[in-house]
Amino acid sequence: MALQDIVTQTVVGLGYDLVEIDRSAGGLLRITIDLPWVQAPEGEVQVEQFITVEDCEKVTRQLQFALEVDGIEYRRLEVSSPGIDRPLRHAQDFERFAGQVVDVTLKAPIGVAATGQVSANRKKFRGTLERLVDEQAQVTWQIVWSDAPAVKPGQKVSKKRVPPPLQALGFALDELREARLAPIVSFKGRGSGAELHGGEASVS
Repeated sequence: MALQDIVTQTVVGLGYDLVEIDRSAGGLLRITIDLPWVQAPEGEVQVEQFITVEDCEKVTRQLQFALEVDGIEYRRLEVSSPGIDRPLRHAQDFERFAGQVVDVTLKAPIGVAATGQVSANRKKFRGTLERLVDEQAQVTWQIVWSDAPAVKPGQKVSKKRVPPPLQALGFALDELREARLAPIVSFKGRGSGAELHGGEASVS
């Protein structure tokens, strides 16, 4: 059985989501797991749960057994929770992290500039992920950003200064090469679910 299948069956069978498999040239096999996300009913507060060291240990033990049975070679196995640059791979990931700042890379340049300020050859964007629903109740996605320079702590900003306009880029999930949460460290957290992925649990 292929590595992807073994890891997927083991992780999902234990009740977790498989986020990423990374196999390095040095023999490190790193598996990133998360708890399944269930959206709270409308009107209720979304409560996020976090992967613990105990969760990583449980998955590690089962994976060591499964990989040995199938003869998969590796030097070191590491099971961890997602970090602050968690990849977004499935539609559910985008639903979960709507409203967060993300980095997206398109498979191909946008071709036609979204506004006069965006290069038509640009592939990489960082902005706030927004969920849109059209008239046919179809869900679409966009990121919204401003090219205003980041304000440093303690820096005074003139009230007379006109900020650059917000820009938006709509996209379909199949147009993306990669999408990740932007690795932004803030003592105030990301907002809902922000501090969930800031602290990382890991077992190796």
